[in-house]
Amino acid sequence: MKFNLSTKMAIFQARTYLSRSFSTLSSHPLCVCVVGSGPAGFYTAEKMLKAHQGAQVDIIDRLPTPFGLVRSGVAPDHPETKIVMNQFSRVAQHERCSFFGNVTLGSSISLTELRELYHVVVLSYGAESDRVLGVPGEDLIGVHSAREFVWWYNGHPDCKNLDPDLKNTDTAVILGQGNVALDVARILLRPPTELATTDIASHALAALEESSIRKVYLVGRRGPVQAACTAKELREILGIKDLYIRIQEADLLKAPEDEEELKNNRIQRRVYELLSKAAATAPSYPRSGQRELHFVFFQKPDRFLESDERRGHVSGLHFEKTSLKGVGGGKRIAVGIGQYEDLECGMALKSIGYKSVPVGGLPFDHQKGVVPNIRGRVLCDTSGDPTLLEGLYVCGWLKRGPTGIIATNLYCAEETVLSISEDLDQGVLATKSGLPKPGREGLLHLLDNRNVRVVPFSDWEKIDSTERRLGSLKNKPREKLTTWEELLKVPME
Repeated sequence: MKFNLSTKMAIFQARTYLSRSFSTLSSHPLCVCVVGSGPAGFYTAEKMLKAHQGAQVDIIDRLPTPFGLVRSGVAPDHPETKIVMNQFSRVAQHERCSFFGNVTLGSSISLTELRELYHVVVLSYGAESDRVLGVPGEDLIGVHSAREFVWWYNGHPDCKNLDPDLKNTDTAVILGQGNVALDVARILLRPPTELATTDIASHALAALEESSIRKVYLVGRRGPVQAACTAKELREILGIKDLYIRIQEADLLKAPEDEEELKNNRIQRRVYELLSKAAATAPSYPRSGQRELHFVFFQKPDRFLESDERRGHVSGLHFEKTSLKGVGGGKRIAVGIGQYEDLECGMALKSIGYKSVPVGGLPFDHQKGVVPNIRGRVLCDTSGDPTLLEGLYVCGWLKRGPTGIIATNLYCAEETVLSISEDLDQGVLATKSGLPKPGREGLLHLLDNRNVRVVPFSDWEKIDSTERRLGSLKNKPREKLTTWEELLKVPME
């Protein structure tokens, strides 16, 4: 049996804690495992620790770093949003909680094994893949998902080598008009000097400093009334200094159905007002060399166009104009009307939504992209059969789909933890019969037998300290380590 230093330390710490805790906990503590250390995972852990004084909560994540999209999804120029990491750190440092990074569900350990080790397993690993458009040319060089691009500039180790070509084109097209699309557009259009003091990855900052991109098109299937962004995000990008904004006046015309939508939705109303004001106050033409942001509505991609000069590379998109059609219940969808136009670009980014990925032994609704569940309780299948998988729960995007803001996960976690508490009270879980579970010690023993290098929270704190120290040398809050090798090496030094 091979023992690496980090795993030995983790086992020692866990066993020391367990022996110390048995005097205050029941002889058979409630063993809880949370898979995924983003907001949904940490909120779940926090709520479980508060609701059940005898619970031991272990959080596992495939990355060596905790915090999920707070670290790898929130834009670097939004530091105020990342303050929640302080709260999550306090959860991880709780005497009845442990974090184990570099542990991958499905390869390091199976779902079946986790369920055997723990009384309760909560899956909150989010959505780490992308929806596809399913149109020709989607695989051309220069076509990326917004998720990949966001991970690239945020220093996620899986996308360090994305290397988007920002030099050979002056135009980027972003498909989608939600907050992620606006984040991507803002990063492309903001002066790099303003990003230099953020925690943006150094490789991304260097590429942006040499970027030739001056025009960004944000393209949506529907109209400005249905734009999926929030007023805060929109106001921020409209406020970029010396940025030319282009919105077609004709796109702002409202149908009676639009008026009804605006009347019933304050957020949409504010977004529409901001777009209307931007259109009314913008000059007719940009100045020479001025960066440009174009909002394009009522267009859907028909296919990506291949460059004649650079075979295999994208050179633009072929769009079909759309209109909104009622389908009952007050709902309208965008349908093509047979009118087409092309838009040239050298880079295209798809911001059309994230997608969760199932693991072995987990029921999954591929159409909705979620695990079938009732208030967080996992159902046996997608047929509508109300039979539950005992002790298995979901939270976050895996539970409800990739929607909402960070705080949305707080309410989502409250609901899931309430379901767990009800099941415990009603004797649904094995704890009521007094059956012990191996929990944390069993997990560490199994991982050690497989020679899995576990990264406990104390190792993350070393990574965190190193990043902050390197950042201080560049007047940045942190200089992110962006490769698996760097992240795993620091704790061993």
